[in-house]
Amino acid sequence: MNDPTSVAFDRAAEYYDQTRGFSPQTEAAMTELLRDEFGGHGRVLEVGVGTGQVALPLHAAGVPLIGIDLARPMMDRLKAKAGGHSPFPLVQGDATRMPFADDAFGGAYLRWVLHLIPAWETAVAEILRVLAPGGTTVVGLGSYGGPRSEIQERFTELAGISIAPAGLMWDGYDQLDAAMAALGATPRALPSLHDPERETLATFIDGIANNRYSWTWKLEDPGLLARVADDVRRWAEERYGPLDRLREGTYEVSWRAYDLPG
Repeated sequence: MNDPTSVAFDRAAEYYDQTRGFSPQTEAAMTELLRDEFGGHGRVLEVGVGTGQVALPLHAAGVPLIGIDLARPMMDRLKAKAGGHSPFPLVQGDATRMPFADDAFGGAYLRWVLHLIPAWETAVAEILRVLAPGGTTVVGLGSYGGPRSEIQERFTELAGISIAPAGLMWDGYDQLDAAMAALGATPRALPSLHDPERETLATFIDGIANNRYSWTWKLEDPGLLARVADDVRRWAEERYGPLDRLREGTYEVSWRAYDLPG
């Protein structure tokens, strides 16, 4: 049974890969980082496996995986990308009540998931429950930073809504560290990755207008959403200049490891 208060991504399955992800170089570096973390740990669980953006390259790198996700359409997209079937087991389920035995996995990871789960601390406890002694969990929270965060804040002001996530804040590593430590896991910083800018601000605002981000889904009136997106676009042009110009720079991609005692 799914937690009705958690945010499922059924509606995003068809366009998710167009609006999320990394450059090939960053994807390769991330795959190497995770492979090194989980080498020799046995079976690894991805919580919120989605369309397989992380899992498919990691599986190809030789890491044995199982994936769990609330949204079956997202996992169906993973299967389509893999040629019509998944190369590793997939389970539809809720991160706060996972259908796995205690100590079932040597490692676990999740990316961009805890902000979608109101009971995120319960999800964290579940992940550690299914992790064997000496196991490692790796977590990526994710946040925009730079102009995208400013555009997001402007959207909030103009729409008159809060875009605070249902669960843990996107940059809430301090809270996560405390929750993990209380459950006996030791936080450990991992090297940050830096993803080059690949998307124009015009494309980002088009995503707002097309309601492609979970934080825009709260604005249910399509007409109001269109007007707010137009206002955001005009404001952004005044602030940043031509929006269809690819800006220079990189975004930090941070991960944190949490180790259980052996």
